[in-house]
Order: sequence, then C-alpha cells, then structure tokens
Amino acid sequence: MGGKAGKAAAVPTAGGRALIKPSALGTTMVAAGLCVLAALVALRIGWLKLPGLANDNMFVQIGIWLIAVMFALRAVGDFRYFGFFKRIRDSKFARLDTLAYSPLCAALAILIGIAACR
Repeated sequence: MGGKAGKAAAVPTAGGRALIKPSALGTTMVAAGLCVLAALVALRIGWLKLPGLANDNMFVQIGIWLIAVMFALRAVGDFRYFGFFKRIRDSKFARLDTLAYSPLCAALAILIGIAACR
C-alpha cells in the first residue's frame, strides 16, 4: 500500500540497510498464501467444508504437516538474520523477531502440528 512507517520492523536489516525489498505484488502474494494456509487448517479441523474433499484427505494431511514444518523452520531461522538462533540482534526487526515473530511461528507450528494429529 506504499506505507513506510513499519518498514524497519517488518524486514531484516544489516548495517541499517534492508536485506530484502518486498514489492507490493510480493507482499500481496505472501498475504494470499497465508490465507490459503489458514483455509487448509480450517478445512483440517472442520471449520470449513468443501464438497468432495474430506478433512482427513491424504493431501490435506500432508499439507498440514508441511505448514507446521514451515513455521517451525521459520522459528528456528537462518542462524544469521531471523529466528531464535540469529546472530545479528541489533536492529528493530531483530528485537521484534525475538519478542514476537519467532515465538508466534513456534506456537503456530505446535498448534498446527496438534491439528494434524487430530
């Protein structure tokens, strides 16, 4: 949407420079992907019903496990810029990643894993 206010908290930085420059299209695609992931979880736990697709379908089950693994990997991080084991910790993004983003991803991984076992 063109805003700049939260940019320093939204992308990892090193030496005061953003490491990635997300475009509006890229940000929209990530948002759409997260909506699809949420719909898949809702399908698995029975909040969403689709004709011809049961919530215990093998593809749904595999998709849920992949989502849980994806969030777990995000929580662990790349060992440099994001995740619990990052080395660069002196930016606004790094502080928020430690306090909010990584714990949120870890919690989502655990909860989605529980939903997959259900």
